Amino acid sequence: MTASPTSAVFILGGARSGKSRFAENLITATGLERHYIATGQAWDDEMQARIDQHKADRGPSWSTHEEPLDLAERLAAIDGEGRAILVDCLTLWLTNLMMEGRDIVAQSVALATWLPQAKAQLVIVSNEVGLGIVPENRMAREFRDHAGRLHQMIAAKAGEVYFIAAGLPLKMKG
Repeated sequence: MTASPTSAVFILGGARSGKSRFAENLITATGLERHYIATGQAWDDEMQARIDQHKADRGPSWSTHEEPLDLAERLAAIDGEGRAILVDCLTLWLTNLMMEGRDIVAQSVALATWLPQAKAQLVIVSNEVGLGIVPENRMAREFRDHAGRLHQMIAAKAGEVYFIAAGLPLKMKG
């Protein structure tokens, strides 16, 4: 998929690589009104504790919007000049879509198609899951494949793309 880049920043990396901290710092540096779209759902106490810690770490200067499924629609609803929106993260969103039996291709295309319309500064975070071994089961392979295709779509639309490892950003595009 080819497209002209937007001002969106796309950040990829592994678990606990420093992606979210890097993304939050980018948003804070804009000086714009801060919005955070959280795609994760608390399926257990441990995940709820993670969500609570992330909220506490961000503090009250962020408006948090929990959106596990309808990401493009939520982005459109809160988009606006003078705002910076952080989406964290696409792989949790994909998990939610798979668990709900949603049309992942259609949802991915809808998100990628919407990006050039954004008025807000967007920073989008996702976990890179395609660097390891081939997963042993079908669902895990489908997840990895959906994530890889979605990442390619978003990276094609983004003006900047970073890969984060050990808290260090590697600029890949822009």
